[in-house]
Amino acid sequence: MHILIDPHREDSAIAALARVDALHSALTQIVLEGGDLRGIAAEVARVLGVGVMVTSSDGREWAGAMPDDQRALLVAEDLVDDTGRLRVERIGPSGSPAGAGEVRSLRVAASGVDLARLVCLRPEAPIDSDDIHALERAAAVAALLITREQAVTAVENKYQGDFLRDLFLRRAGDADYVAEHAETFGWELRRPVVVVVAAIDPLGADEPPVSRASQRSWQERFAAAWSQVTRSLDPGIPCVDFTSEVVALLPVELGPNPTSEGYPGEDVVRRTITAVTGDRGGGRRPFSVGVSRVAASVDALPEAYAQARRAVEIGHRVHGGASTTFFDQLGLHRLIALVPDPAELHAFTRDVLGPLAETTPEAADLRETLQVLIDTNFNVAEAARTQFFHYNTMRYRVSKLERLLGPLSSDPHLRLDVAVALRVLEITT
Repeated sequence: MHILIDPHREDSAIAALARVDALHSALTQIVLEGGDLRGIAAEVARVLGVGVMVTSSDGREWAGAMPDDQRALLVAEDLVDDTGRLRVERIGPSGSPAGAGEVRSLRVAASGVDLARLVCLRPEAPIDSDDIHALERAAAVAALLITREQAVTAVENKYQGDFLRDLFLRRAGDADYVAEHAETFGWELRRPVVVVVAAIDPLGADEPPVSRASQRSWQERFAAAWSQVTRSLDPGIPCVDFTSEVVALLPVELGPNPTSEGYPGEDVVRRTITAVTGDRGGGRRPFSVGVSRVAASVDALPEAYAQARRAVEIGHRVHGGASTTFFDQLGLHRLIALVPDPAELHAFTRDVLGPLAETTPEAADLRETLQVLIDTNFNVAEAARTQFFHYNTMRYRVSKLERLLGPLSSDPHLRLDVAVALRVLEITT
């Protein structure tokens, strides 16, 4: 039996293989000549006649060769969030419809490590198997380039991180030397800034434990997002990964009328956090942020860093995860945080609150009533309305609290001690 081979299909297959080989050779040459991801994206777009983006694994664009009308199509298909992040998690392995065509997202990986996404859009027709084969080869070359760039970046980041740590420890040199040395990194330190410390929130109680490799991957993606967003605001912003936190020095003059309302620099801080957060898609983790007072000079940066760290730590304890806390918001918590011995704080709460310092549901319920009474200056009627209690019920609770703690309604000094003890519990429990 003779098998008939369609000569046109055979020629088409040969042409497709030749195109894939030519593309692979061209991309390899780009890498060998020191090219970047923009060059790879442009070559893939030219050869395949498609729009191309190279993004982080969570969809932040690193390089692209995609005209505006194709970008608009992605927006129309709800594949781009308000911060410009491509929603790669919505683009399945078999592609997603886009106009009359489709968009595909290929994983760029090396040694099992997820490095990036190669996104391809053809708005007028589906992406065929030959194109996918070519894109897979392109993803392999992109992985090679990204791995090389990451190695160089890791060395640069370590050097920059060590320098910034030395600055915060006051061992980097005098202010003029520090500012001049920072300029070699492209940083601008001769302007007022707020120090921002951002840390990924711990795993929730309902979340399964993850490996250290996964946690490091989260941190690297988190740091890369902060670096990309701050660079887009101002290339002179220092932004460094300190392993467990990201530190950025945001200039206060970026926000319009920064001292007219709210905290100095609040506008640029909020915009930066919004851009990093996006819609929380792409596997990104929630994080908390602490913001210092304005550091008007290089010499003020160490204290500002300490303020930002204190703000993120206390803010997370008091407000929970995904919180943003300005140092000037801390109030009494600032003083409590300066007590170095946790045992002393626990002893103070036990001495002042007695049985109300316990972790039982009854103690927590009475502490809530006590806080409401303090907030209303022991106005029993107003406190009863706030807690939706009958007036006589609230009077009974006041009597019980005074039996346990003393004459709260008549002793302002005792009320002050109790108020402080309740604030201590917010931080230490």
